[in-house]
Amino acid sequence: MNKLELNIRHRTVSILDKYFTGESIDYKKIFAVILPIFVDQAFLILMSLLNTAMISSAGVAAVSAVSMVDSLNIFLANVFIAVATGGTVMVAQYKGSGNSAMVSKTATQAISACTIFSVLISALVIIFHTPILNMLFGKADADVFQNARIYLIGSCLSYPLIAIFQAVIGSLRGVGETKPCLNLSLLMNLTNTILNVLLITIFKMGVEGLVISTILARVLGMVASLIYVLKYNESIRFRFKNALHLDLSILKKVMFIGLPFAAEQIFFNGGKLLTQTFIVQLGTLSMTVYAIGNAIMMLYQIGPNSLGIAIVTIVGQCVGRRNIEDARKFIFSLIGLSSISFVFAGLLLLPLFPLLIKLFNPPDEIVPTIFTLILISAIAQPILWSPSFIMPSALRAAGDSNFTSIASLLSMWLLRVVLGYILGITLGFGIIGVWVAMIVEWGARGIIFGWRFKGKKWYAHKLV
Repeated sequence: MNKLELNIRHRTVSILDKYFTGESIDYKKIFAVILPIFVDQAFLILMSLLNTAMISSAGVAAVSAVSMVDSLNIFLANVFIAVATGGTVMVAQYKGSGNSAMVSKTATQAISACTIFSVLISALVIIFHTPILNMLFGKADADVFQNARIYLIGSCLSYPLIAIFQAVIGSLRGVGETKPCLNLSLLMNLTNTILNVLLITIFKMGVEGLVISTILARVLGMVASLIYVLKYNESIRFRFKNALHLDLSILKKVMFIGLPFAAEQIFFNGGKLLTQTFIVQLGTLSMTVYAIGNAIMMLYQIGPNSLGIAIVTIVGQCVGRRNIEDARKFIFSLIGLSSISFVFAGLLLLPLFPLLIKLFNPPDEIVPTIFTLILISAIAQPILWSPSFIMPSALRAAGDSNFTSIASLLSMWLLRVVLGYILGITLGFGIIGVWVAMIVEWGARGIIFGWRFKGKKWYAHKLV
């Protein structure tokens, strides 16, 4: 190694020590948490992009139906993912405080709670699927509506499978074991993609093929995750007999974090769904623009989304040790890293737009509108997205769940929904007006959470 290489290495280590090392945890452990999550998120989003591109071969009606129902799926799935997040926060804080017995008990109870919530949600949506679809998408074309019905019922059948998987993954992330999370996620999502290629591209089964591949992949993911925590993991020590016995004292703490977050997700994604109903009024092409724009924008968010997930473990463990100085330092550092990630993504992906758009085979007349949406996002995300989404994850990891949920709900409904309607429908700016309202809402959220972070109340909750 020559002198220049040694100098570069020394400066890199010095920067990493300055921003990512504290008394609680050093930069090596932080990046050991982040990197598997990054690979996982990259794979998930690339596969989602590929799946959207594959389903586009079944026509605009199929793309629109899948996009609409996926918004509803996210809305519903986030209820049990929120409960899993409550488990992640509690597990991380118990891990930080050194209480291994409570790590195991809390993880087990979180898995049980997620299972119960997901079964209830799945049953209710299957029973009432027709009025739900009529309420949300009644103005959609008949072929879009029929595809949406098939996809919604199939998705509901898979909710308990993905809920158990997410609860196991959340608990493993809480103790900082992100490598097995990556392996389990790769197994499930690779299976899903291979089955999609087989059923959608080769056998031309359209939305029915998407449903079958989703259910089979999630069965495999659930079984593999349970086998791992039953036989191969020492931190969680999951046992079925313990899962069948609900411990109300532990569940109460998990729900203290999980329920406000679940309520936030219900209303936050409910606002997104309401926004979708504006877009339905604008026609099938506008729905397709929105679906493709969101799919491409997710590529820009691979790094920042990873940091938003990792920060729960990192800040949770710092707060479990009551080291608030470290927690503050890492929150600043990870938000900065997120903004840098957006800049790199923009420089890399904007020139590739002509290639990316070919994946979706959209009608030529909507391509300029899609590019406009992506350009607006690429400019706004480095400044506004990171404090808007990474900061609340950090506050929630410290136990500040009520404030973050209320603030998110108010900003969503007052800005993204109301302003979206005014700009998109009333003033006639269409899909671009709806998109701009979303950007404005990011800015407002960032200001609110930044103000909260300056004070002391966000870390005043003693959960462990």
